[in-house]
Amino acid sequence: MTHAPVLIIGGSGIVGARAARALRRLHPALPIAIGGRDMAKASRVADETGNATAVAVDLNHPSLGLASTIPFSAVATLLKDDTLNSLKFAQARGIPYLSVSSGTFEMAPEVAQYIHHPGRSAVLMASQWLAGAATFPILHYASEFASLDTIRIGVVLDDEDMGGPAAYADYDRITGTAPNALVLWQGRFEWLPKEEGSGTLTSVDGVAMPTQAYSPFDIVGLAAATKAHSIQLDLATGVSASRRRGGPFSTEIIVELGGIRQDGSSATVRHEIVHPQGQAPLTALGVALGLERLLGLAGGAPVQPGLYLPEVLIAPSYAVHRMEEDGARITRKAGGAQ
Repeated sequence: MTHAPVLIIGGSGIVGARAARALRRLHPALPIAIGGRDMAKASRVADETGNATAVAVDLNHPSLGLASTIPFSAVATLLKDDTLNSLKFAQARGIPYLSVSSGTFEMAPEVAQYIHHPGRSAVLMASQWLAGAATFPILHYASEFASLDTIRIGVVLDDEDMGGPAAYADYDRITGTAPNALVLWQGRFEWLPKEEGSGTLTSVDGVAMPTQAYSPFDIVGLAAATKAHSIQLDLATGVSASRRRGGPFSTEIIVELGGIRQDGSSATVRHEIVHPQGQAPLTALGVALGLERLLGLAGGAPVQPGLYLPEVLIAPSYAVHRMEEDGARITRKAGGAQ
C-alpha cells in the first residue's frame, strides 16, 4: 500500500530529526514531510532522512500554511501547539494525529477537540515520559505479578540532556505551571504539593539523587491499565551515571514494581533502563512506533477514529523489543528502594 507523506511538525528539531530517522529505519519506503519554520534546517533533515521533503509550517494558520492539494497520511506534533491547529488540520483531513508535549494538567483542550469531532481522526496522546519509554516496560514486566500494588518510577534527566528549545520549553512550562504533581496514592488520585513531592532516587550506579514528583501521562495511563493502588513518578535532574564515569550523558529510567507474584509470594522487582545516548532516541522511537501503528504498518490494521494512549495500541513486548534493538539496556534486579 502506498502512503502519502507523514507530516512531522517540529521535524527539524533534535527529537523530530531522530523520529524521522527512526521511522525511516522501520519503514524505508514511507515518505516523510519534515515540517518546520526554518526551511534550511528542515531541508537538511529531509536530505539526511531520505525519501523526505521539507515543508514550511505555520501553526498560527488553520491550514498550517499548506496548500490543500498537498496530501498527508498522518500528523505528528512534537512541540506544544497552543492553537491546536495541527489537530484541527488532521481532523479536517480525516488522518491520524499524534502529540507528545502536553502535561497531565493541560490535556483538556485536546480531549475536548476530539469529543466534539469524534469520528474524524485517530488521536494518539503520547505525552508519557519519553513517549512511553517507562510505561511499555512496566506493562511488559507486570506479567510477573498476579496483582500489582505499587508502581514507582524514577527518571534521571542529565542536565546536559535537556533537548532543544521545544523540549526545554515543555519542561519549563510543565514544572512552572503545575507546581503540584499528580500521583495515585492508596487508590486515590492526589495533587502532591511541591514540598511533599521531594525525595531521593538511587541511580543505576548507587548514587542517591534528589527528586521531585512529576506527572506525565504515565500516571493516569498506568492507573487505568493496572489495578495498582499507588503510582508515582519522581524526576531527578543532574549528572547521569555514565557522565559520572567520565563518559557522555545517558538517560535512566528506574522502575520498581511491588505486589503478589503468580506463585503467591510478595515481591518488589526493580528494572533499570538506560539509553547511552540520552532521552532523544527513546522519545523519537516512541513517536515512530505510534505513527507506524496508526497507519497500520505494524500491529494490525490502520487505527480507526478514536482517542488513544500508546499502550492501548502498541503491544508492550513489541515496544520493549524495539527499545532494546535501538540501544536501550534493561537490567532486572530483585528488591531495592528508590
